[in-house]
Amino acid sequence: MTAAIVVRDLVKDYGARRAVDGLSFHVEPGEVYGLLGPNGAGKSTTIEILEGHRERSAGDVAVLGVDPAVCASSGRAGASAREFRDRIGIVLQSSRFEGKLTVAETLSLYRSPYRRARPVADSLELVGLEEAAGQRVETLSGGQQRRLDLAVGIAGYPDLLFLDEPTTGFDPAARRGAWDLVRSLCADGTTVLLTSHYLDEVEALAGRVGVILGGKLVAEGTPGELVAASGSTMVRFELPPGVGLGDLPRLDGCVPRVAGDGRVEVATDTPTVTVHALTSWAVGCAVELAALSVAPPSLEDTFLRLVDAEASDG
Repeated sequence: MTAAIVVRDLVKDYGARRAVDGLSFHVEPGEVYGLLGPNGAGKSTTIEILEGHRERSAGDVAVLGVDPAVCASSGRAGASAREFRDRIGIVLQSSRFEGKLTVAETLSLYRSPYRRARPVADSLELVGLEEAAGQRVETLSGGQQRRLDLAVGIAGYPDLLFLDEPTTGFDPAARRGAWDLVRSLCADGTTVLLTSHYLDEVEALAGRVGVILGGKLVAEGTPGELVAASGSTMVRFELPPGVGLGDLPRLDGCVPRVAGDGRVEVATDTPTVTVHALTSWAVGCAVELAALSVAPPSLEDTFLRLVDAEASDG
């Protein structure tokens, strides 16, 4: 079976700056592929090239068996462009719809170009906007706006769906509902290219993940494979009052860091030795290491380690 997306040696230059540098990966039909990278890594440029919205500098790209650059061109490629657009759905990181239109009117407008369009009522039900059908777009909450983005993206029964931060602004229940929707779309044969800063979302949905840093693919595999390759156990705890990172004991080459939740985390290949060193130090200093935990790394831990390693090499 032909891959839904094939990227070989993709390059994109903006003057003297190289945004994408020899990138290669593929996405199988019906797969959720997570494309990860920090801001400026080149993933947005890559996705725009795959969507046919930006020209590449070099390399080969095939999306649903065609070159999106050819489909984006004018003239004799018009029929190919129509066929290509009819088979993809796009959920941008943020969209702007006419505020005076109702939700149902907006969806009716955006489904109209598709030769095979999903009924408005079905789309609204899938994203949980049935009760907002008659509501003006300008009155929607942020989470409702995001649901409308998703409804527009699936309006044409896409064979390939580009999802860029699809659940921003969703409450936990809405996020789980969106995940179930993605899974059901894939069960029906839709391929999904997912980008998200919610790494738990990528871990829950993606069959495979590619990590882009500096325009290059630096890691690829299933979430489990990437986590296993990182090899380290995560030790986490809260710093005692009046204690800084510099006061902690030496940990055999492990470097403690303060995570986003304010706790200290240590990636270690010898968790028993690391915990012993920390607890022995704490007992000797008569301090408590609150919220002490030892756990395997998550996909987010693995991603942050890759980013930190790239920054250190740079």
